[in-house]
Amino acid sequence: MSNIYKEIQKRILVLDGAMGTMLQEYKFTEEDFRGERFKDHPSPLQGNNDLLSITQPEAVKEVHRKYFAAGADIVETNTFSGTTIAMADYQMESLVYELNYESAKIAKEVADEFTEKEPEKPRFVAGSIGPTNRTASMSPDVNDPGYRAVTFDELRLAYKLQIEALLDGGADVLLVETVFDTLNAKAALFAIEEVKEERKIKVPVMVSGTITDASGRTLSGQTAEAFLISISHIPLLSVGFNCALGANLLQPHLEAIASKTDFSISAHPNAGLPNAFGEYDETPQEMASQIEEYLKKDLINIIGGCCGTNPEHIKAIAEVASKYTPRLIREKVS
Repeated sequence: MSNIYKEIQKRILVLDGAMGTMLQEYKFTEEDFRGERFKDHPSPLQGNNDLLSITQPEAVKEVHRKYFAAGADIVETNTFSGTTIAMADYQMESLVYELNYESAKIAKEVADEFTEKEPEKPRFVAGSIGPTNRTASMSPDVNDPGYRAVTFDELRLAYKLQIEALLDGGADVLLVETVFDTLNAKAALFAIEEVKEERKIKVPVMVSGTITDASGRTLSGQTAEAFLISISHIPLLSVGFNCALGANLLQPHLEAIASKTDFSISAHPNAGLPNAFGEYDETPQEMASQIEEYLKKDLINIIGGCCGTNPEHIKAIAEVASKYTPRLIREKVS
């Protein structure tokens, strides 16, 4: 199997763009989300994109193909909400293992197709582990600041099931992403370490936080540097940021961590900030020229796109990235 640690030293690796943006283009109806198997499911399912890996697998496969064809080295599995905690909204907790397994399997099949065609450019699958829709650090009730909607242990167990299924389905890397609460991320990282120990395996792990606004902090109040420090006890392939901001606004936060870590640095920003209709207007060229500023400053090892990005964005980003060498990682003395 190709080694991502070797590839990341050779070139800047390109991550895919948004899955949701692409799936929305299919304009799937409630019936499409349900398919035959879930036609009698008691709650509405439209919007449950992770379910499409079971009910519309060809569409998910096609999205992966488009991103690889655009120049991506890594695609993310369609599992951003693939935990029992997030799936409770759809009364689909019992499907979590299958959802993650099938999503990883689909992505891996496409990755293998492309690797076979271009063995000099091996393709990888990152198991996408989202933050869930609950936070372990803050109370959702302003009148009860001590209340928590979820515990660390509940998160750990939910993540563990997701991680096992992603690995069983063929994920090469685990990506704990869009981290708004580092305590949630620590539960995911704890679960990953547990699975690694139980299975006696090594798995590359990426962690990507999200800076929520101009304050330069995560939702739970950490600066970029504090976020880095709080997860640096785990051996990681990369650390970085995604979502919430466009490429230009993300740059200072990448600068803040790039000089302070031996991990690779990743970024997958949005296509600018959303307009009044919640849509993203930044063109592939605009985004690529902003990202080029990262590359000139030697900040990046893995680059991709988040909300509002599509294969055209990834193609433009990949073209720019191919002109630069990856950020140099100092060898750790063991």
